[in-house]
Amino acid sequence: MADEVADTSAATLPVVVCYALPQQEFLRTLAVRQGATIGEAIEASGVLAAFPEINLVTQPVGIFAKKKSLDTVLRAHDRIEIYRPLVADPKESRRKRAAKKDAAAARPAA
Repeated sequence: MADEVADTSAATLPVVVCYALPQQEFLRTLAVRQGATIGEAIEASGVLAAFPEINLVTQPVGIFAKKKSLDTVLRAHDRIEIYRPLVADPKESRRKRAAKKDAAAARPAA
């Protein structure tokens, strides 16, 4: 009997699927079969039903902040992340901050 339990636990992997919005987050731990992909885990998690605006064709996904494809095979304890589109271009934001800092430094001290 103990062998059956060991075999069953070896056949599944615990993973976490997460998606975050500014005011809300989705975090679900689930067990997937060995050989399951990111896409299969996302579908099984229910995140697509909870957030119908998610478009896996245009939104990147990843594991622990590293972009991956939907057909990537999962390992135990992977954290699958669905990324939202950026609101602002990080490079442009840095340029604006630098220009503002340079303008402030160029002003004479009062």
